[in-house]
Amino acid sequence: MPVIVKTPLRISLFGGGTDYREYFDRKGGAVLGGTINKHIYMVHLPMSPVAQTRYRLTYSKVETIDHIDDIQHPVIREVLKDENYDIPFNLAIISDVPGGSGLGSSSSFTVGFLKLLRYLKGEMITKFDLARAAIRIESEVLQERVGVQDQFHASYGGFSLYEFNKDAVAISPIQISTTFRDSLNASLILVHTKRYRSASHILEEQIKSTREGHIDNNLEDMKSLCYEARQVLQNDPSDEALVEIGRMLSENWRIKRSLSSAISNAHLDEIFDTGMQLGAYGGKLAGAGNGGFFIFLAPQDAIRKMQATFGEERVIKAEFQDEGSHLIKAF
Repeated sequence: MPVIVKTPLRISLFGGGTDYREYFDRKGGAVLGGTINKHIYMVHLPMSPVAQTRYRLTYSKVETIDHIDDIQHPVIREVLKDENYDIPFNLAIISDVPGGSGLGSSSSFTVGFLKLLRYLKGEMITKFDLARAAIRIESEVLQERVGVQDQFHASYGGFSLYEFNKDAVAISPIQISTTFRDSLNASLILVHTKRYRSASHILEEQIKSTREGHIDNNLEDMKSLCYEARQVLQNDPSDEALVEIGRMLSENWRIKRSLSSAISNAHLDEIFDTGMQLGAYGGKLAGAGNGGFFIFLAPQDAIRKMQATFGEERVIKAEFQDEGSHLIKAF
């Protein structure tokens, strides 16, 4: 039976960097953002009994192998081993946008694959445990430098404030009207930088500074923006609120650039400055930094100018949506 799992990507608006254990174990972290209408799809089929190999994996490359230990994709290999799953299968992965773009695709992949395997094993897993399982795979099994917001975004979906402490997570959906959500979505665009990056590599300097407490004040300022933004989003559903949220995005970007010398460069600064000169309310780079997508909030005339300046192929519309990782087809 074919099975398809659909897992959303996310946009982190405020607080990114406070979701690393090196910070929130000491100070408590907070992030505000939401999942968008860009997804990773995993299509699973049982392997034919007469197939020449036990596993066929199709993503940016094709793997045909017999033994789990020979799988090159680290997440697929380690999750299969961790879940003690050895039934042959054919798996194809399709994404709306390429990886390395700052939209949380790595954690969305892990969440989606765990969701798929648990279904194949006949297990029903809660969103909370799905996020925690993905965090454990990435941080403990794969030893990657990861925060914890992306896994919760991918599992839960929606537009929320997430608060992290040493032993607890609190999730508070942002209460906004349909009208204001539609205005927010209409003003939201992604501009690709034509740069791809590895978040783990970029984060080395930032995590070291976080561990040593050197950037605590910066992270505290970024965390405060989460609560200020929530108040604006919930209490002022107007065009002025979009302008204010845009201003706060730019402030978040100003602070974020100070966390590490690896986050920005002249090429990225030029994209941001150009977007602002063309009339954007505000913006920031998505994800860890150094490439991927810029997030801008902008009026329609500014969006048209950015399409003309950057090229329509680089300016992508996105909308916040409510669904987390879920099964969309099984028969």
